[in-house]
Amino acid sequence: MSTQTIPDTRPAPAAFRGAVTAEWTKLFSVRTTWWTALAGLLLMAASAGQLAIYAANANTNDDPADDRGIVTAGSVMIASVELTQYAVLALGLLAITAEFTSGTIRTTLQCTPFRGRMLLAKAAVAGTVTFAFGLLLGGVGALVARPVLGEWGRAPAAGTIGDIVAVATYLALVSVLALGLGAALRSAVLTLTVLFATLMIVPLSLQEPDIAVLNRIADAFPGVAGAHFLAGDTEPYPGAVGLLLLAGWAGAALLLGRAALRRRDA
Repeated sequence: MSTQTIPDTRPAPAAFRGAVTAEWTKLFSVRTTWWTALAGLLLMAASAGQLAIYAANANTNDDPADDRGIVTAGSVMIASVELTQYAVLALGLLAITAEFTSGTIRTTLQCTPFRGRMLLAKAAVAGTVTFAFGLLLGGVGALVARPVLGEWGRAPAAGTIGDIVAVATYLALVSVLALGLGAALRSAVLTLTVLFATLMIVPLSLQEPDIAVLNRIADAFPGVAGAHFLAGDTEPYPGAVGLLLLAGWAGAALLLGRAALRRRDA
């Protein structure tokens, strides 16, 4: 179905700022955003607490082989992201799929007829908000994990701050990835299914046989690349490469979403 567009005669920078302002207002004017944020906070606190309990108990049971030694609060917080991310990425996918469901995407495209500009504005807002929210989630995870770990934990300031920023960066890129896929698939359920498969199911299936070539393929998937980045790995590639791979997936998803928007109108 075609939409009647409203000509925008403003210079491109001003038009983009206007689109960002509109997307910012829309994101914070719906209750879904706040419920998603609350779910993310609860999941992070619960996951970090549970994993910290496991780590502390492993060091205090009767089997020395289970001992993990001193554990950083940052590492527990990073491990908690595996579950928490699915609440957070909802911010990205719902920013676009909710508009297709409600039909308000027609109004959006009338006000911002350039599909690329509209999608880029949504990505800028979703990425910025998710990064800020990721900083909060990381802080909550570290604050919950440190006292639970007790004598078996530590939280060096520089390392913990670095871990929190890394988590926020990862979540921002995953949110943009979700947004791009949502623009292409137009369904929240379908997008979430594809994300779950891409971030977890397919890589785990490839890694299960423990065949070198399949492991290398799995290492290129966004969830695995992000895990290498968060862990600061040096093998099979440096953490910075993992970050670039994840950013590449996010960028590719946006291009896919833009192509879908140009091919199929609202």
